[in-house]
Amino acid sequence: MRFTRRLPGELTELTGPVHGVVDLPLHVVWSGLRSFDLDRPRQRMSLYRTVLAEGQREDLRLYLNHRLLLQLWPVLRSLIGRTVREVWEEAFPPLRAAAAEGDKQSALLPPESSAAEDPPEQAR
Repeated sequence: MRFTRRLPGELTELTGPVHGVVDLPLHVVWSGLRSFDLDRPRQRMSLYRTVLAEGQREDLRLYLNHRLLLQLWPVLRSLIGRTVREVWEEAFPPLRAAAAEGDKQSALLPPESSAAEDPPEQAR
């Protein structure tokens, strides 16, 4: 499987940033948005989705952070392809556990708690 060859040996190898703006290279994202602000939840999720689907092994290490990946995984796993999700969860049981924990937590939240996290855009 092509995604299996890209995986790091351990999640802790993912030492990418957790804050600030990240510019992805053209071989990862060749059209559309290339700069992502990790302090904006939607852009952070978009970066992770893109890198998981298109990044090579070194891109995964450079642009993803293992702690942030575990935190995002319960929602992120529903935004990525089935093959990517299965490969990552099979290789890294903590991701599967994070998904299960996220499912438990979301079942306890009232419907209005799922509102978008991004604040409205402000004029500059």
